[in-house]
Amino acid sequence: MDNDAKTDVNEDPVREPGIDHADSGVENSDPVEQAFSPSPDDGARLEDVDVVALLAERDSFRDIAQRLQADFENYRKRVTAQTSDDIDRATGRIAESLLPVLDACEAAFVAHPQQVEPLFNLLLGELKKQGLEVMDLDGKPFDPEHAEAVMHEPGDSDGGTVVVDVLRTVYLWKGRVLRAAMVKVRG
Repeated sequence: MDNDAKTDVNEDPVREPGIDHADSGVENSDPVEQAFSPSPDDGARLEDVDVVALLAERDSFRDIAQRLQADFENYRKRVTAQTSDDIDRATGRIAESLLPVLDACEAAFVAHPQQVEPLFNLLLGELKKQGLEVMDLDGKPFDPEHAEAVMHEPGDSDGGTVVVDVLRTVYLWKGRVLRAAMVKVRG
């Protein structure tokens, strides 16, 4: 091996972590160490810092962080509500597609109550667990939000318009009218 190569290697000392090389004459070239090592003019720089401006900047950043946190919380609540509404609408469409089946069961129940009642009650019971509601309008005041008057018979107008016969049942899905009833009214 060449002697010149040995002297080149020996002239450049290896830096080991945790060892102070300040006395060795090697310049500190690590940027992290330079950032955290005190410099002679640190005292002068601390005196030049405007504490009021720093506090104002801190408060400004705190306000921004609180606004962002509130915005995110509002966004999270809005998305949760929207997702819940989307699920209710989707399940409502499924329930709406089952209304002809319910109508057929109801018609069969009128003709053969003994044979159809267990199946009809089971179907209604399961749908009610999910949010289906059935309103009994017979003998109650007519409400155009829940029923369509398809037949009218004259009667006493003092009591207002009253449902005398329900031709098609009204179904609600989680409080919203899924399908209005068809009724005969008097008054």
